[in-house]
Amino acid sequence: MDFKDYYTTLGVAKTASEREIKQAFRKLARKHHPDVNPGDKGAEAKFKEVNEANEVLSDPAKRKKYDDLGANWRAYENAPPPRGGQPFSQGAGGGFHAMSQEDMADMFGGERPFSDFFTTFFGGMGGPEPSAGSRGGRGRPRSRKGQDVEHSFELDLEDALRGSVQRLQLRHDGHQRSVEVRIPAGVTDGSRVRVAGEGGRGTGSGPSGDLYLRVQLKPHPIFEIKGRDVYTKTRVPVTIAVLGGEVDVVTPEAKTLRLKVPAGTQSGQRFRLRGQGLPSVGKPDERGDLYANVDVEIPKALSDEERALYESLRSIKK
Repeated sequence: MDFKDYYTTLGVAKTASEREIKQAFRKLARKHHPDVNPGDKGAEAKFKEVNEANEVLSDPAKRKKYDDLGANWRAYENAPPPRGGQPFSQGAGGGFHAMSQEDMADMFGGERPFSDFFTTFFGGMGGPEPSAGSRGGRGRPRSRKGQDVEHSFELDLEDALRGSVQRLQLRHDGHQRSVEVRIPAGVTDGSRVRVAGEGGRGTGSGPSGDLYLRVQLKPHPIFEIKGRDVYTKTRVPVTIAVLGGEVDVVTPEAKTLRLKVPAGTQSGQRFRLRGQGLPSVGKPDERGDLYANVDVEIPKALSDEERALYESLRSIKK
């Protein structure tokens, strides 16, 4: 087990003030937050490291203990517990008091929010493990937060655009239940929606975990979604493709826009309509773009007059 340099983790000096530590933590937490980096295991791991460093350096008592022991932490690890079963402490002048494993369970539930180094350095060691139904022999039931739960669900493009209230039937721990969830406008494929308190049940007086819903947009017959950008095909008559003109383009919100098509437009050419894609969650004015892919429409049947004109054109091109 290696020594962890929490100052390096937060990118601050050992003389950093509480304010500097707080600023560094907030910046890194925003950068590596799982909601900002969905599915990125590296970001999740970094987020936990940053939280652990902040847990120590933002607490004056823990920081003093960490600074005083430093690289000599192994001596703490191997120190025998004093009489009375107290895992680790100093005299009245020291001010050190390590949290027991039960303290950790009360604060953080069943998950392991910190590394083995943190648990060894600040957690309980030496002394009996308290029973499952008590804490330190004082008879208080162990409280643990319930497990967070993640489910995938499919959503129509129209509901993603406008936002909606969905009633979902979920199955967890062998039980099926109905949950009503408000989906904000602007969610995209892969977005996570958090529903507080709808995860696994806590133990003792611990709160329930949270439910995370992973959005999967249903395939649409007209539009293809990539992030907040939308792609669609636009049929352009061959005469307009050759001579130029305007054609209608329908947006995901069923608005009809006029697209100017320059002369000589080729089939497969793409035009961008800025700000006509999906909105951002909580920022309806920030939108992706709509891309119209040209599909030049070749007539399958010609009138006698049209055929004569095309024949004339062919003779000119020879």
